[in-house]
Amino acid sequence: QVQLVESGGGLVQAGGSLRISCTASGRTLSYFHTGWFRQAPGRQREFVASISWNAGSTSYALSVKGRFTISRDNAKNTVYLQMNDLKPGDTAVYYCAASEVTGNNWSPFGPFDYWGQGTQVTVSS
Repeated sequence: QVQLVESGGGLVQAGGSLRISCTASGRTLSYFHTGWFRQAPGRQREFVASISWNAGSTSYALSVKGRFTISRDNAKNTVYLQMNDLKPGDTAVYYCAASEVTGNNWSPFGPFDYWGQGTQVTVSS
């Protein structure tokens, strides 16, 4: 079992930047694929970005591509999401997710087996 805890959320102005983090405990993230999802009030949870266990592959939703960057530091058991040029539409609870590496196949969209509790990101106009 691995526990995931997000941090770094908050209130920012449109056009601003924010970096949120996901730190794992109980297990090392070295052999886990990880990703970020978000859910706004009244909306379905949607994929944001993901990164493979060795950071060899990344994937982004079209809505954030070019603005967001996912990265990881396995030595710190942490995954980051750098969010630039934030827009009001980015307002949501952001969730960290992870899946254990079991083979060579990897889908950027999941499935993911472990989830954090989320961190709120609010972008004002």
